[in-house]
Amino acid sequence: MKKLDKLILGSFLGPFLLTFLVVDFILLIVNMLKYFDEIFGKGLGFWIYAELIGYFVISISPMALPLAVLLSSLMTFGNLGEHFELTAIKSSGISLIRAMRPIGVFAIVLTVAAYLSNNYLVPKVNLKTFSLLYDIRMKSPALDIKAGVFYAGIPNYSIKVNEKLDDIRLRDIIIYNHADQQGNLNVTLADSGRMETFFNDNYLKLTLYNGQNYKEARASRGISEPPVEFSRTKFDENVIVFDLDAFQLSRTPEDLWSTNRAIKNIAQIKLGLDSINTLVNDLKFQNYQTAESIYPFFTKDRKLTPPEDIKKRKVKDDEARKQRIEQERKVQDSLDNLQQWNDTSLVKNIDSLQSKELKLNVAANTDAPKSDSIFQKKLRRRLILKDSVSENTIAKTEVDTIGKEEAKKIKRTEPLTDKERELIDSVVIQRGYISNAYTMALNNSRNLKNTFDVKSVQVDNHEREYRRYEIALYQKYTQAIACFVMFLIGAPLGSIIKKGGLGLPVLISIIFFILFYMLTITGEKWAKEGVADPLFGTVFSNLCLVPFGLFFLRQARKDARLFEADFYSGLWKKVSGILPKTSAKSN
Repeated sequence: MKKLDKLILGSFLGPFLLTFLVVDFILLIVNMLKYFDEIFGKGLGFWIYAELIGYFVISISPMALPLAVLLSSLMTFGNLGEHFELTAIKSSGISLIRAMRPIGVFAIVLTVAAYLSNNYLVPKVNLKTFSLLYDIRMKSPALDIKAGVFYAGIPNYSIKVNEKLDDIRLRDIIIYNHADQQGNLNVTLADSGRMETFFNDNYLKLTLYNGQNYKEARASRGISEPPVEFSRTKFDENVIVFDLDAFQLSRTPEDLWSTNRAIKNIAQIKLGLDSINTLVNDLKFQNYQTAESIYPFFTKDRKLTPPEDIKKRKVKDDEARKQRIEQERKVQDSLDNLQQWNDTSLVKNIDSLQSKELKLNVAANTDAPKSDSIFQKKLRRRLILKDSVSENTIAKTEVDTIGKEEAKKIKRTEPLTDKERELIDSVVIQRGYISNAYTMALNNSRNLKNTFDVKSVQVDNHEREYRRYEIALYQKYTQAIACFVMFLIGAPLGSIIKKGGLGLPVLISIIFFILFYMLTITGEKWAKEGVADPLFGTVFSNLCLVPFGLFFLRQARKDARLFEADFYSGLWKKVSGILPKTSAKSN
C-alpha cells in the first residue's frame, strides 16, 4: 500500500507544481496589466521590479492554489484512467476512495498551509505591496527629453530641444521657467548646450551656450498703468542646475497603511470589528439623547431610554476608555517622575532659594508697625456689606412668606366661568401662543429628522465597513477550504473522463474555476450590500461546488461514463421507451 501511495502522490506532485506555477504566472500577468501604465517607464532598477513581482506572486497565491489542485488532480486521475492503472487498482480490491487518500491527505495539509499563509504571510506581503506600489506611482517618469517636443517632467520647467546630437549634446534649446506661476514670462533661448547628471543622478546640470534670457513682469492693474519691467540678458555660457528629487523612488513609511483590512490578520480584524461596533453603538446612543433634548414637553414626565443592549455596550465601552486613559496617565506619570528624578539637583537649588526668600519676608513683617493694614480695611468693608445683604434677604423672605400665606387665604376653588374662558382663549390666540407652538413643534421635527438622516448615513457607512471586515475575516478560511473542495471535484472527475494531458482536463478546470470565481464574486457582493449574511456570502461558492464533488464521487464509484456518447444514447433509449408507455396509458 505504501508503494501505491507513493505512486499516486508522485504522479500528483509534478503536475501540481507545474500547474501552480502556470496559474500563478497567468494571475500575475493579469494583476500586472492593471498597473502597467503606472509602474513601467519610471526608470526603476531591476531589483525594484523583482521585489514588486515577488510580492504579487505571494499575494495571489491563495487564488492560484484551488485552481492548481483542481487541474493537477484532474490530470493525475485522468492519466491513471487513460493508462488503465486505475482499473488495475480497482481490480486488486482497492476502492477509489482508498486510492484518493494520499492526495486527500496532501489537500488537507495544503488547506492548513493556505490558512496559515492567509493569516500570517499574506497580510505582511500586502502591506509591503501597497507601500511599494504607492511609491512607484508617485515617482515621476524617467528623464527622457525628446527632440522637437516640449518636456514638462521637471517641476516648474518646460524644455524643448529641436535637435539632439547624442544623450549629452543639444542644439536649439527653449526653456520656460514657471517657478513664479505667472505664465510664460521667463524664457531662455540658447544655440547649443550640454546635459549631464551628477551626484548619483540626483541633480541635472544643463550648460547653455550663446543664448539670451527674456524676463517680463506681469501687469497687475490695467491699460492706464505704466509699462511693466522687461529685461533681456545675453550670455555666452549659462549653467542651470535642476533638482531631480522627484525622479528618485522615496519609500513611504508602512505605518500609513495600517488601517487597511487587507494587511490585517484574524486578531487585528476582530479588533477592528469591535471598534466599528463601538462607533455604531455610540451613534445609536446619541440618537436617543438628541431626541430627548428636542422634545422637552414629551420628556418632562417620561424619558427616552435606549434599549438594554445599547446601554450595556455603552457602559462597557466607557469602562474600556477609562482603563486606557488610566494606563496612558500612568505611563505619562512615570515619564514625568523620571524627568523629575533627573532634575533633582535643580529642584534642590530652587527650594533653597525659596526658603531664603521666606525668611526675609518674615523678618520684614515683624519689623513693620502694628497699624491697620490695607488688607484689614478691605476685610471690614466686606463684613459690613455681608451684614447688609443678609438683612435684605431676611426681609425679602419674610415678605414672600407673608404673600404666600395671603395667597393661601384667598385661594379659589370654584371653576372658571364662560367669560373667563373666552378671555383666556382670546389672550392665547391674540398673542400667537398656538401658532408659536406649531412652529416650535415643526422646527423640532425638522431638526430631529435632519439629525437622524445624518446619523443614519454614518451608521450605514460603519455597518458597510463592518461587513467588509467580516468578509475579509471569513475569506481567510474559505479560500483555504476551497483547495479541498477543488480536490473533491477534480479527483473523481478525472477518474470518470479518463483523459490526461493538457486537453480536456484544462478545459474542464477552467469551466469550474470560472464558475467558482463567479459564485465567489456574487456571494461577496450580496454580503457587502447586506442582502445576505457575510458568512453565507463568503461560503456560498464552496456550498455550491460541494454537491458537484459528491455527485462526481458517487458516479466515479459506480464507474459511470458521463463523458461518453454511449451513456447518453442509452439514457435516451430508456427515456424514449418510457414515453410511449405513458402516452398509451393516457389514451
